[in-house]
Amino acid sequence: MSQNASLIEIARASGEPEITPPLDLGARVRELRKARGWTLEQAAKQAGLARSTLSKIENGQMSPTYEALKKLAIGLEISVPQLFTPPAAEKINGRMAVTKSGEGAAKATTTYEHELLAESLRKKQMLPYRARIRARTMEEFDGWVRHDGEEFLYVLTGVITLYTEFYEPVEMRRGDSAYYDAAMGHNVISTSAEDATILWVTSLV
Repeated sequence: MSQNASLIEIARASGEPEITPPLDLGARVRELRKARGWTLEQAAKQAGLARSTLSKIENGQMSPTYEALKKLAIGLEISVPQLFTPPAAEKINGRMAVTKSGEGAAKATTTYEHELLAESLRKKQMLPYRARIRARTMEEFDGWVRHDGEEFLYVLTGVITLYTEFYEPVEMRRGDSAYYDAAMGHNVISTSAEDATILWVTSLV
């Protein structure tokens, strides 16, 4: 397992997977209609359907044909796939985690010294961490680091060289940043006299 990938797996392992219940098309259509403040008659007229047909769809008494679905979508001014897409949860989680300087969870490897940030939050969609880059040559790595998701890198101090599988090496200094596909092989080394420090943010979805 690569050094960076292990951090990603630690972050993804927190929390049980969420199971999305099957969508009730009739309830979804009713919800969309009511969100627009339309009666059955108004919605049926908008969609070019009989009121009785729309009522049966909403009550799960009939399965609409694709033509009927297209008419519904046009009438509701949405796409057909949106009829089958559950609405985003309308709730404010109010989640927040503050990590004071130097108080992040330490995860050291032979090439990087990581400080995990916001570690107390479960089921995060991003993994933020500060890293001190110990590596000075590519030979110190056991091949490329690769993992799912996208990644953002921001140089905090020092000078680094960012090596990637498909691009020429890039020298980066304080204030420089890079955003890349993390499935592409990537490694970072310090080229300044002191170990460089960077902020990494990795997507977990």
